[in-house]
Amino acid sequence: MCELFAMSSRHPADVNLSLEEFSRHGGLAGPHKDGWGIAYYAGRDVRLMKEIEPASDSACVRFIREHPFESPLVVSHIRKATQGVLALANCQPFARELGGSMHVFAHNGDLAGRRLKARLALGAFRPLGETDSEYAFCALLERLRRLWRGARRAPPLKARLAAVAAFARAIRALGPANFLYADGDALFAHGHRRNHPDGMRPPGLHLLSRRCAAGDARLDAGGLSIRATTPGEQSVVLFASVPLTAEAGWKPLGEGELVAVRGGRIVARAG
Repeated sequence: MCELFAMSSRHPADVNLSLEEFSRHGGLAGPHKDGWGIAYYAGRDVRLMKEIEPASDSACVRFIREHPFESPLVVSHIRKATQGVLALANCQPFARELGGSMHVFAHNGDLAGRRLKARLALGAFRPLGETDSEYAFCALLERLRRLWRGARRAPPLKARLAAVAAFARAIRALGPANFLYADGDALFAHGHRRNHPDGMRPPGLHLLSRRCAAGDARLDAGGLSIRATTPGEQSVVLFASVPLTAEAGWKPLGEGELVAVRGGRIVARAG
């Protein structure tokens, strides 16, 4: 299965992510990975980089490692293809504009394609690729479109959380449904099930919440380095398919749990 990672922080941070090291934590050893992508929020826009090549062979990944980008919100995905051919359109994260904001989505799992299309209708948004993940994202945006249409700012968090939670309930019945969704204001993380050595079961996603004093706002983990670029206390929330360090702070999300994060702090839960 694929590997997910996301970061939300109070202040922008340099995120140096070694995808090759990071992927080994989730069992994707070797050069057989089927693409990768990272989305860095930058103001109202998103800097999105994706490739179908393995991260180990990528000059773009080497550039990111040597020149990390500053961002308060990052979403990343390493693909192990289960649906769709090897093509850039099938690599995640996916990004679309809605209501004057950029929305980003990454999914880890395998949804029943025919049942997905029968249960979740599309509207204004259409997939570019062939994956169940992108179809699900387009269906989520259709559910959110009424909230965002004509909005001058992000709709109330409670309404967005309810819409994302209803979407999560719908796709959980179709297969493993771990996903990360960001709308520029908040990050939503949903944990479900993933492949473990003893079979498909929860947890499908893990969470680490940290607060760092001024001058000490740095985190180093396997394949990951985060360094604050603004003076002052830093708050950071990380999500990953599997814990990236041995520290006790990593907590598994419950099966069907949805967590909303804003500015490096957990602001709501559902499920």
